[in-house]
Amino acid sequence: MTALVWAAAALAITGMISFAALKGWRGWLDLKRYEIAADRSTPEADPTPGVRIEMADIKERLRKLEAIATGVDP
Repeated sequence: MTALVWAAAALAITGMISFAALKGWRGWLDLKRYEIAADRSTPEADPTPGVRIEMADIKERLRKLEAIATGVDP
């Protein structure tokens, strides 16, 4: 009878460990799916030349406004 109890306990422990590992694996896969979906939804990292020109223009305007605010002629 003791051997049957030990076998049942070992089977139950193996089942619990397998269930926990499967749950963790599925969670990790979901995390990777979310990361891939987030990477696909972000805009391209390299801006187009038009965007770069516009940003440079905005930066130049900001420098001029800061110079006016400090009292220095641009």
